[in-house]
This record gives sequence, C-alpha cells and structure tokens, in this order.
Amino acid sequence: MEPHTIVSREEWIAAQRAHLAHEKAYTRARDELNRKRLALPWVKVGKNYTFDTPQGRQTLAELFDGRSQLLVYHFMFGPDWEEGCPGCSFGMDHTDGALLHLEHHDVSFVAVSRAPLAKLEAFKKRMGWKFRWVSSAQSDFNYDYNVSFTDDQKKAGKVFYNFGVQDFECDEMHGLSAFYKDEDGVVYHTFSRYARGDEPMAGTYAFLDAAPEGRNETNGMMDWMRHHDRYEGDGRQQQKKA
Repeated sequence: MEPHTIVSREEWIAAQRAHLAHEKAYTRARDELNRKRLALPWVKVGKNYTFDTPQGRQTLAELFDGRSQLLVYHFMFGPDWEEGCPGCSFGMDHTDGALLHLEHHDVSFVAVSRAPLAKLEAFKKRMGWKFRWVSSAQSDFNYDYNVSFTDDQKKAGKVFYNFGVQDFECDEMHGLSAFYKDEDGVVYHTFSRYARGDEPMAGTYAFLDAAPEGRNETNGMMDWMRHHDRYEGDGRQQQKKA
C-alpha cells in the first residue's frame, strides 16, 4: 500500500469535498448511460431455444415464468468442467438477495451454462444458492450469444466476444443478456454486456472500492478471489504480516 499524506481535519474535509464533485459527475454520467441503454433498439429472437431445467425441457419464453422481463446470466461452466468458474461464482454469490426484489419488479432471473443439469444442480447445492440455473447443452443458445465457441473458432484463434473479434482465451465466457416478452408472446433481445460490464452485479466491489486499500488486486481478481467455500483463514492481512 502506497503511503498517504496525513493532513489536518480541515484539509481532509476540503479534499473530500473536492472529490465529491467527481463522484457526483460520475453519478450523473451513469444515469445518462442508463438512459441511453434503455433507448437502445431491440431485436426479435427468431430461434426456439430450449433448456434442461429441474421442471423438464423449457423454452426461452417459458423461462420468463409469467413475467415480461428476463435477465440471463451466462455462467462459465463447460460440459467437461468439474465446477463453475470462480469469478462467475463470485458474481452469483450476490444474486439470491436480489431475487425477491427483481421478481416484484416484473423481472425474472436465470443462469445458463452448457454443463449438464446434474452438474449444475450439484454445484448449486454445494454453493448453497437458490436462483434458477438451467442447461443449454442441447441448444445453440451459448454459441448464438457469443459466450461459447466452436472448434473451428478455437482453431482459428479468434472469436466474437463483447461485440468485437478477440483472441480466443477460454471455451466459455461470461455475460448478462436481457429479454422482453410482449403480450403476444414474442421475445426480444434488448441488451447484452460482457467482460467487466458484469461488475455492477457484484456488490462486494462497491464495498472494496470504498475501503482504504480498494480492490488491492495486483494481477486481476483471481489473485484473491476463491469459491466461497475455498477461502483459508479469515483474511486478516495484518495478523499474517505480524
């Protein structure tokens, strides 16, 4: 941690007040970004995607569960993986508490992965999660939404992810997609975000950003982040240094 200037209380308040102006500008810019997001065009979903769920095969339209809006988290869990991605798991640790509020705001939520349903259910039980999690193993959903990649794409070393061509990094990638279903049952894809666009879902970051050392990441989040049942000790760094 870099040393900080120690000042009087009056100087500290002046510095905080100056910084508050930047915080307010960021808030106003975020509000404007949200307004522009809601004004984006929609595209009709033309394919009849189906998913393996604990209730049997369901279509994308059925995943709305009687609501008009649906958020789909693209969770990185490949068919041959033994457990879900630690980063995706970190994000999902923040989800269950939001479900009641989302559902009472006409928004349903579901996570989707290509791993078989049995693997998803076992890992969900291990993590103690409650949100719905379904498998797209028998559909093109992951490929069409650019979070899974074909063998040809992987061999070429280039994939389409986050709305651009990038170097291939992993069989599975993460993201969040939003859908709307109108009164006639027509489903529209309204928005997707990927990569660091997912960060607002992880409230821990908001706390860390306000902490004295911030996120304190030297080589990305995987320096410190673990599945929540894999942390060792209690994280008290000063005791470790003593």
